[in-house]
Amino acid sequence: MRFLLVTALWLGLGFAFGLPRLADAAPAQGTRDRLERIRTAGELRVCIWPDYYGITFRNPKSGELTGIDQILSAQFAKDLGVRISYVDSSFPRLIPDLLEDRCDVAMFGVGMLPERAAKIRFTQPYLRSDIYAVTTRTHPTVRTWDDIDRDGRVVGVQAGTFMEPVMKATLKHAELVAVRPPNTRERELQAGRIDVFMTDFPYSRRVLENADWATVLAPLRPVNPLGYAYAVAPGDDAWHARVERFVADIKRDGRLMAAARAHKLDPIVVPQ
Repeated sequence: MRFLLVTALWLGLGFAFGLPRLADAAPAQGTRDRLERIRTAGELRVCIWPDYYGITFRNPKSGELTGIDQILSAQFAKDLGVRISYVDSSFPRLIPDLLEDRCDVAMFGVGMLPERAAKIRFTQPYLRSDIYAVTTRTHPTVRTWDDIDRDGRVVGVQAGTFMEPVMKATLKHAELVAVRPPNTRERELQAGRIDVFMTDFPYSRRVLENADWATVLAPLRPVNPLGYAYAVAPGDDAWHARVERFVADIKRDGRLMAAARAHKLDPIVVPQ
């Protein structure tokens, strides 16, 4: 009885002074054997943004998923000898989806922003893109890149993408608008509520292939070339190393370049 009383008192003091609770410690233990859990479950859970053209894009009519990371994520699951399960995510939900264990890895061209790197763990980059501008072919005043940052201009970005903080820091005269669903950048541009929107190389390919009213303006000088990588939750070195090895493998054996060429993304591949 005395032992039980002392133990209870010790635990109570420990909690009071901030020692870790058993319940708090349990999730951390679970994250250190993710590769074993994946193999035991026979399933790799991959977070994607299903509206990322050329990366992970789900056709709204057929439901078919296409893109470089659809190809490569399937290859990764095959290398691990497990089936693949896709979890719809987005850039705003990326970090909580990883940290709250809704997926094992994010594979949808995640920009390696410092604020993300402070919370999640990246592999080496496999793509690198600068920022591109999309406007209408008939826009009366936006014809070149230098026409963008002017008084009275309204510049749109997709909320949660890396363009948002970059353009917030870059623009000196134009107004910045973060476009959130259900609105789209294309709809806002066609309606005249924005003059131009900023995107990356993959999405600019979607615009050129699907909108005959649009034109893409490439930057005259580097704006913010950013590496894209795969991301995992921190706390499991073995799992991070396995994803990192996969990236090194696909660079070396040609699978990365083949998948990139299939979706016209080879200009932005990071080969080494």
